Amino acid sequence: MRIGFVCYPTFGGSGVVATELGKALAAKGHELHFITYSEPARMGSLKSNMFFHEVRVSNYPLFDFQPYELVLTSKMVEVAIKHRLDLLHVHYAIPHASAAVMARAILASKGHHLPIVTTLHGTDITLLGKDPAFEPVISYAINQSDAVTAVSESLKSDTLKLFGCQNQTIDFIPNFICPAQYKGTPDEELRRHIAPQGQPILTHISNFRPVKRLDDVLKIFIEVRKKIPAKLLLVGDGPERSRVEKAAEEMGYRDDVIFIGKIKNPIEPLRISDLFLLPSATESFGLAALEAMASGVPVVASNTGGLPEVIEHGVSGFLHDVGDIESMAQSAMSVLDNPSYLAQFKAQAIQHSERFNIANILPRYEAIYARLVPTEKQSPA
Repeated sequence: MRIGFVCYPTFGGSGVVATELGKALAAKGHELHFITYSEPARMGSLKSNMFFHEVRVSNYPLFDFQPYELVLTSKMVEVAIKHRLDLLHVHYAIPHASAAVMARAILASKGHHLPIVTTLHGTDITLLGKDPAFEPVISYAINQSDAVTAVSESLKSDTLKLFGCQNQTIDFIPNFICPAQYKGTPDEELRRHIAPQGQPILTHISNFRPVKRLDDVLKIFIEVRKKIPAKLLLVGDGPERSRVEKAAEEMGYRDDVIFIGKIKNPIEPLRISDLFLLPSATESFGLAALEAMASGVPVVASNTGGLPEVIEHGVSGFLHDVGDIESMAQSAMSVLDNPSYLAQFKAQAIQHSERFNIANILPRYEAIYARLVPTEKQSPA
């Protein structure tokens, strides 16, 4: 099957999931065409059945804000015709699904039929979906898609609540991990650099937005640090970084809090970590938590959104109410202070993550594709 994939090419969860899904489909023999404004961060080397099509927006003096959605629509039409696509799989309701609906209409006028699968990842629903300026477009894009998936039951429920979706069935298909990527030895040199005396390492990886509650990450760590000589490793960048850096210095923990910015492969810092902190205000799924568990790192997180679907309390980590710093710190110390207990949790985290093995998830997407594009209608390879 020839499939067009439209996603953000960044390090964020939706871009990572879309790229890894596309690569897995290509490995099974499908022909994949990534359509976005730059090569996806996790794409790797191009293969004979995997292509990248750049969406380039020209700068016209007429526009204060360049019309990316329109250029994206035109690129979808161009790629669909030139490469005889059987299907478009778009990640995010806007601008990707809305652009795809427009592209499908243009293609229909030219005699081409192109089904659309829309995968909802979270921010398009939980943040933009609550903005009246976007609601009509998101609702239309969802209801006009030929199939819609959501990465958690929580997100599916939120979508139905916010948009009704009377004419649309939403399939729940969770995010996934590719276990082979998490097998490897920790970088002991990196670990010694972060924790020269073998101190436990607590880690947080995110885009440093307010919803991630970086203040809580720091407060949890400080409570742990009062009793255990630990280190805090912060991976990523975003609007909250400079403020949290300043707060760590003002509180006297400058040498114990290490910022390493954005990196392409978050698995490296996870392999040297002992505990992962994710006290977010909300998470539609929590891919960072799943990646931590697959790396053998138990998670202390908020009991919100899709996180309870990812983390099993008392098995692969701990779940507490949003903002409950004391309980999160106590849970962290309970494992860090007991090496055998920590080893048990690390093993359980890996075992629990296997539930999200891509081998179990990929067939569910392929079943949707097959439903929309019967074999006799698929383009010949």
